[in-house]
Amino acid sequence: MTRDRSRRGRDRNALIAASVTVLSLTAASGCVVVHGEREVLPATTKAEAAEALREFTAAYNDADEAYDSTLDADYVTGPLADIDKARLTAGRANNPGGNPSHTPLELTDARFTIPKKAGWPRWFLADAEGNKGGSARWLLVFTRDSLDERWQVSFLTLVAPGKVPEFRTDADGWAEPVAADAADLAVTPAKLSRAYVSYLKDGGDTFAPGTHTSVWRGTREKNATRPGLATQYIDEPMTNGDYAPLGLRTEDGGAMVFFTTRHFEKQTAAPGTEVPTPNDSVLALTKGEIKQSLTMEFVSNEVALDPAADGAPVTVLGRIQGLTAAQGE
Repeated sequence: MTRDRSRRGRDRNALIAASVTVLSLTAASGCVVVHGEREVLPATTKAEAAEALREFTAAYNDADEAYDSTLDADYVTGPLADIDKARLTAGRANNPGGNPSHTPLELTDARFTIPKKAGWPRWFLADAEGNKGGSARWLLVFTRDSLDERWQVSFLTLVAPGKVPEFRTDADGWAEPVAADAADLAVTPAKLSRAYVSYLKDGGDTFAPGTHTSVWRGTREKNATRPGLATQYIDEPMTNGDYAPLGLRTEDGGAMVFFTTRHFEKQTAAPGTEVPTPNDSVLALTKGEIKQSLTMEFVSNEVALDPAADGAPVTVLGRIQGLTAAQGE
């Protein structure tokens, strides 16, 4: 009986504490305003961010070892979820017993950049050294839409050491998020995906030359027409929901922005010839019979430095792309 009263007391105290958290009192009018979602707060604590990174890494390793996408499905979302699920699905199709080449991912020297903002989603950036991908830094964006949800990774890119910029922070060390409609940048973040798609098609000076811009365009042009095989490229922006861009203000007034695109590559063989046989991973994701053509669909997540609106071009720092589907005809 005493135990029950004690438990009811604790429950009542917890309810009162929760109520106080979401209520703000306006002293002048005496009104009570219930708008907790409008408070400007850090997305999380560094301790919670570190725990989220540990949980993601453990789930990612379990899924990779078993080639089982259900083992990390609750820890990924957005473009990474698309890429990761397809990779694991293809792996399992070709190796039902699991990944014979599995090496656990280890992320060390983790640095967390946590923005202070109002409303949802709330998110933060983890920047870590990985035991895969050479010397590149692993950049992971964790996001969630409510306190009841688990932190999930939506963007994952690899960036060369020394290329991650300094972020603008307040006196307490919290970072400044960049609104999707911020107009004081070379390209408004909400328009960055579409601008990148336009650049891949038509070129221009919006983006600085580099591996993921001018070099990629050059490779596409070279491969567009080969003896007996024509390749067409179609690119699409992805801007909604968990694919929406997320940006952090940098010390120089610009921003580092994560964004998403979708790409289609259609190979068509000339009469009397055949489409080159794709590898086992592509075949595992291919529907239909490859007779005269093969259309492959990719999802790509990019991270770019979007400078202040001073005429400087956008620099794409990193891009991770994965095949998500294919159709033979």
